[in-house]
Amino acid sequence: MTQPHALRTPSKATSQKPLLICFSHLRWDFVWQRPQHLLSRAAKHYDVLIIEEPIFKADIQPHMDVSSRPQGVTIAVPMLPEGLSHEDVIAEQHDLIEGLIGRESNGSRVFWYYTPMAMAFTSDFECELCIYDNMDELSLFRGASQQLLDLENALFSRCDLVFTGGMSLYEAKKSRHRSVHGFPSSIDFNHFSQARSIRQDPLDQAHIPHPRLGFFGVVDERMDIDLLAEVADLRPDWQFVMIGPVVKIDPATLPQRPNIHWLGGKDYKELPHYLSGWDVGFMNFALNEATKFISPTKTPEFLAAGVPVVSTAITDVVKPYGEKGLVEIARNAEEVVAKVEMMLARPKDAWLAKVDRHLAQGSWDKTWGAMHKLMLDVTGDTASERPAAASLPLYATTPAE
Repeated sequence: MTQPHALRTPSKATSQKPLLICFSHLRWDFVWQRPQHLLSRAAKHYDVLIIEEPIFKADIQPHMDVSSRPQGVTIAVPMLPEGLSHEDVIAEQHDLIEGLIGRESNGSRVFWYYTPMAMAFTSDFECELCIYDNMDELSLFRGASQQLLDLENALFSRCDLVFTGGMSLYEAKKSRHRSVHGFPSSIDFNHFSQARSIRQDPLDQAHIPHPRLGFFGVVDERMDIDLLAEVADLRPDWQFVMIGPVVKIDPATLPQRPNIHWLGGKDYKELPHYLSGWDVGFMNFALNEATKFISPTKTPEFLAAGVPVVSTAITDVVKPYGEKGLVEIARNAEEVVAKVEMMLARPKDAWLAKVDRHLAQGSWDKTWGAMHKLMLDVTGDTASERPAAASLPLYATTPAE
């Protein structure tokens, strides 16, 4: 639906909840990850409006496509005609957002940024609280621009709170703002632990023999596809089940082997059904600029599913998961093979008990609760009464700490 007029609350006009407006570079309907976990919980306390990046189509008038989702959030997508200049794209987004929410704030309004690029068209809008949930080091991703770095600096200047998606990213950002808090990937335990009791394979996996090594998530430049090919060649009797959409890399570059199965993207609710049939989780992340600060959400998700994991040496996986013996770390194809053979041979009970003790320490509910407390601490005081930086907690922890 097109929404041409100012929107103070994206759901009911009579709502008494404050408005939380999220500016996101990720599509809500793409892969269920950190923004979805947090903002679906935020919807209990706020009217949540998520403004995504534009979609371009031929021969259309600029308008905002607004729709609701079952999680209680509203999605707004700027629809723009093809062929606009960069400056016009910025100007059109500014005008569409102003038409949707108004430039001035009517009461309590929170801005929640996932992408600093949105600062280019939102910096003159008012809000009572500004948050940067810095889930990845976007500047290190393929195609990042100098403009992204400049706008991130502007966002750091504007925001009241900075959350980071992992502890290595927290260490990298903690000196750039007075109130930085590390919130590593958490876990929807009840959802993924279903995999421990599911006994029926999905149809497109049922024919694949065991042992199966599985991956789920976005397939992009963060995946070490050469490592995958090497391990598949070393153990042609092992089967590699790869689930997820292919983004920013040419699908033709993905290794093709009889024992590598590219099953494409799956719905979040389907994932436990696939994981239930895997013997080992394979987190074959490349060690490059794009993975320098990642804190993979799938680490605790594999563990909740009861699937042993072998991973490359991603900093936020090595500490704490590798150091605690919850995940095996491998640095080359031969080490992957040795670690997997060890995991296939060992009894799971003692390992799983250790996993459950660790995962019991946190959840996405606890993560959101800690974030929300920090938000209320800021909005509950006048600017002059806000706590000094020295008295703020350095970071709040979830299971990845």
